[in-house]
Amino acid sequence: MSDSPKSPDPKRFDVSRATLLFDRLMGWVIRFGGIAVILSVFGIFYFVVKEVVPLFHAAEVEAAGEVEAGVEPAVIGVDEWGEMPFFYDGGGKVLFQHMEDGRRIEFDVPGLGDAEVSAFSFDPVESRMALGLADGRVGSFVVNYGREYADPGESKVVPSLEQEPWFALENGAGPVTALSYGASGEARVIVVKRGSGEQASVSVLRLGRKRSLIGKGKLTLIEEVDISPQLEAEPVILRASQNGSVVLIASADGGVLYFLANSSGVSLREKFHPFGDQVPQQMNFLFGGVSAVMTAPDGRQSQWSLFRKTEDGERLFGETKTFPALGEGPVAFAASQRNRTFATGAGRQLSIRHSTSGAVRMEGTIDLDPVATVLDAKGEHFFAADRTGLTKRYAVHDPHPESGWRAFFGKVWYEGGARPIYQWQSTGGSDDFEPKLSLMPLIFGSLKGTAYALLFSIPVALLAAIFSAAFLPLSVKRVVKPVMEIMSSLPSVVLGFLAGLWLAPILETKVPSVMLVLVTGPAAALFTGWLWCRLPIEVRNRFAGGMEWLMVLPFIGLASWAGWCLGPVLESLVFVYKDPASGEAIADFRLWWPQVTGCSFEQRNSLVLGFMMGFAVIPVIFTIAEDALSNVPKSLTAASAALGANRWQVVRTVMLPVASSGIFSALMIGFGRAVGETMIMVMATGNTPVTEWNIFNGMRTLAANIAVELPEASVGSTHYRTLFLGAIVLFAMTFVMNTIAEVLRQRLRDKNKIV
Repeated sequence: MSDSPKSPDPKRFDVSRATLLFDRLMGWVIRFGGIAVILSVFGIFYFVVKEVVPLFHAAEVEAAGEVEAGVEPAVIGVDEWGEMPFFYDGGGKVLFQHMEDGRRIEFDVPGLGDAEVSAFSFDPVESRMALGLADGRVGSFVVNYGREYADPGESKVVPSLEQEPWFALENGAGPVTALSYGASGEARVIVVKRGSGEQASVSVLRLGRKRSLIGKGKLTLIEEVDISPQLEAEPVILRASQNGSVVLIASADGGVLYFLANSSGVSLREKFHPFGDQVPQQMNFLFGGVSAVMTAPDGRQSQWSLFRKTEDGERLFGETKTFPALGEGPVAFAASQRNRTFATGAGRQLSIRHSTSGAVRMEGTIDLDPVATVLDAKGEHFFAADRTGLTKRYAVHDPHPESGWRAFFGKVWYEGGARPIYQWQSTGGSDDFEPKLSLMPLIFGSLKGTAYALLFSIPVALLAAIFSAAFLPLSVKRVVKPVMEIMSSLPSVVLGFLAGLWLAPILETKVPSVMLVLVTGPAAALFTGWLWCRLPIEVRNRFAGGMEWLMVLPFIGLASWAGWCLGPVLESLVFVYKDPASGEAIADFRLWWPQVTGCSFEQRNSLVLGFMMGFAVIPVIFTIAEDALSNVPKSLTAASAALGANRWQVVRTVMLPVASSGIFSALMIGFGRAVGETMIMVMATGNTPVTEWNIFNGMRTLAANIAVELPEASVGSTHYRTLFLGAIVLFAMTFVMNTIAEVLRQRLRDKNKIV
């Protein structure tokens, strides 16, 4: 009798306690991991936004102390730390008073003696006081500040006065009634007015130093030029620029005369009327001496700058900015000594403005009627003194005056430019350089680079994906697809190196050949395909399905080689440059293109980028599109073929519609790969921020700009924060494009879904 089979042990389905605990642990790890990723993304976004938000804050001004000078100051100056202002009332004394400890120091004006001061002016940049005397002499002294360190951690500001030479005027006689001193290095100029009314005379003095083996050499008068005969009305305001070469004179007829003082002498260059017949009640140069801010009696305020109105013309003054009108009352003005910011106002009104962007950084009022104002060298303090000598200090917090929506995304009229433009130039070679922080050239460059890359990569990648999924034999596909996927692993820095140092020099001299290859190659493929379809069926059946490329490929190669070789012939027939000087005809596309189109031709250009960036994007688009096409159910393609459709009809009517959402996703991922590329953009295009669709010049993209400039940007600076703003703009561009792409993909998916 056989034993009955044993029933299965029910415990064999039980899971061990350790396995359950481990599974539960891993579940929590995955949850925490997902939450950590989300928090990390939000943390990064918070950090980036936190760095960008201060760019759009307005200036802040608050009271920060006051002193009683005890004199009615005509001029007020201050040290770079904003601790010890000085006061000058036009006499023989200069008073210094510390804002905190109340120390008062008084100096005699050096070299003045018993002479009477009849006119004076102050240059806060050089801290130079220019004096005109009743006996007809002119001179100056410089206010210097130093620091003495007594005990560790303790220091005090120590002022001093440095005398400069006196010069006796030759043309005419009489007391000096107005003057202005401008200096920059060795270039110095003094414009002097004597007398008043119709009898007033104006002279321009050019100063210089004789070279010496020891020291700087003595400051001497080079020449004195009487410009009175060139004045058509009484001079009212005299201003010499800080670069020591420009003189502006506002006259009683409302005109402003521009004189240029250089090694060739002093010459009248222009007369313009900023406010019609109204005489400016305020006219002062901004930092750098190229632009001047003028205010009309009715409060209108505008900026006039030197620029070339024609390409070959002379630099002349033109109105480049208009600011909101001021109120009623005497106009106060204090220019910054480190950027294009200036403080102005009428009466008790205070307005801080930036001349580059034209933005008003702050509007408010102060609680005194100023007769003298000044900004310290760091732009951190604003001083205002009234007639009684009461002086108040205001702390100014405006770390990013050159920022704003208009500066980043609008056209700005920069100094020296002939018109408002979009421009990115974050650094310069001089202290008076004004940063140009427009993101528009970078946005344009990102779109331009992406467009040229996709223009080359999309046709190649999509046609390759269609051929691989629908026509290529499986044995060949198993080799081709992995090779294409391996292409995507090539480092972008290697591709950029090849583009800049290998491909760019080749394409520079072979543009006609490339043009012919782009025509003859596809034309040969189309012609060969047309010819193949008309061959007898017995001949075509000798090739296995999908192996027709073995016959087509040699013809494409031969046609491309012929096009490459015929490039110089095409160049000699069509692309001929005519030398304007000699009339000689030169067959050179590099010279022909700028002459005919007016656009530049650069070695590293968008054509180079299109080929190399396309090479980087092709594997991404090919792989995803090929997978989408290959995943079309075989039942659909087989049914279509059974109904009599040929292979191309199957692709066109079945595979492409069904796989359209996947193909569209491939294109969007390729777009993201191209727009975020860095090293290829930097090395293949020259990284120049231009706004031209010209295929033969380069561009600068947002991603490349961040990679190149962020390591050198000072943390917390406007430049540093603007680069983070560029990152947000890049994120916004890709986010918007991906959102639109996802909506379209879903619509395509719903439209062409199988069930």
